[in-house]
Amino acid sequence: MPVPSSVRERIRGFLPAGAQISYMFPASWNETAFFFVVVTEASVTVVSTGIMSRTRLKAIWHVFPRGVRIGPVDTNLTPVFELGGRQFEVDDEYVPVINAADAELLGREAMPPDPFADL
Repeated sequence: MPVPSSVRERIRGFLPAGAQISYMFPASWNETAFFFVVVTEASVTVVSTGIMSRTRLKAIWHVFPRGVRIGPVDTNLTPVFELGGRQFEVDDEYVPVINAADAELLGREAMPPDPFADL
């Protein structure tokens, strides 16, 4: 399920002026604390929502430089990734978002080879 536009607008208030959101997805710690991970051209910002609401934004938990990889995501049971020394859980549907954000860092090396390079 995509992040609602109302939440996206509130998240912009936690970002520097003019920052463009490239990727965004919800994550949690053991289903007790909820967050949004927001990737911009300059940073990876983790915004907490607190325990009472999954959409009411509270504070910035941590800001990482954009060079930080979010994955790899362990998809053995519940998809999890580690960021800032914490293990976050994420819904299956957001794993491709994390992979895309990380692939953007790696550039062309992250892309699969062109199967029709001779055409």
